[in-house]
Amino acid sequence: MKLTWYGHSAFRIEAGGATILIDPFLIGNPSWSGGWEGPAEGVTHVLLTHGHDDHISGAVEVLNKSGAMLVANFEVCMFLVGKGVSDKKINPGNIGGTVDCGGFTTTFVQALHSSSSQGEGGSNTYLGNPGGLVLHFPEDETLYHMGDTDIFSDMALIEELHQPKIGIVPIGDRFTMGGAVAALACRRFFNFETVVPCHFGTFPIIDQSADKFVAGMKDSGAKVELPQIGQAVTI
Repeated sequence: MKLTWYGHSAFRIEAGGATILIDPFLIGNPSWSGGWEGPAEGVTHVLLTHGHDDHISGAVEVLNKSGAMLVANFEVCMFLVGKGVSDKKINPGNIGGTVDCGGFTTTFVQALHSSSSQGEGGSNTYLGNPGGLVLHFPEDETLYHMGDTDIFSDMALIEELHQPKIGIVPIGDRFTMGGAVAALACRRFFNFETVVPCHFGTFPIIDQSADKFVAGMKDSGAKVELPQIGQAVTI
């Protein structure tokens, strides 16, 4: 599996013959100045955990250029259809559901957060429940992108049901769990082989480094992968 981080919660995953963008915050992302066109090359799927603008800004452009399949909850799918995305390319689901994405499956699991998009004049469009995404590949490790969330005890059920070996974990505090709590979640509820922290360093009001998470994961048995923004790593 090849993974590229574009800052915040935006990742490109290449596995199982698919090229996937998750939460492609590629427009207006302070951590990424490389544009959306490069990350969009060859993309087959765009997966969204929820509808906040720091997770979907860039999705419309990527989807319309690539013709990729959109996998998200129903509200987010229809919101983006209203922005010009083809309704023939959506694959909607919701918490507890699993959808076949061709070459892999995506299961929607819960997250403790919110979900909306801010419009002109400060109005907000409700975009359904936030979630995490569990990706099962026939010949690669199962990956769990937690989305934006706090720790919750039902993470134990996600481990029991899916046994993910790769975790993408928000650690920035304020809007998600912070590094120490995120490390507790990983250690208490999961048997990850590799964990990739995210949702930090993007804006001044969230934690600027992964230091607390790295310290909390010491001697856990899991490898903490800290990719450079825009550089692919193999997991």
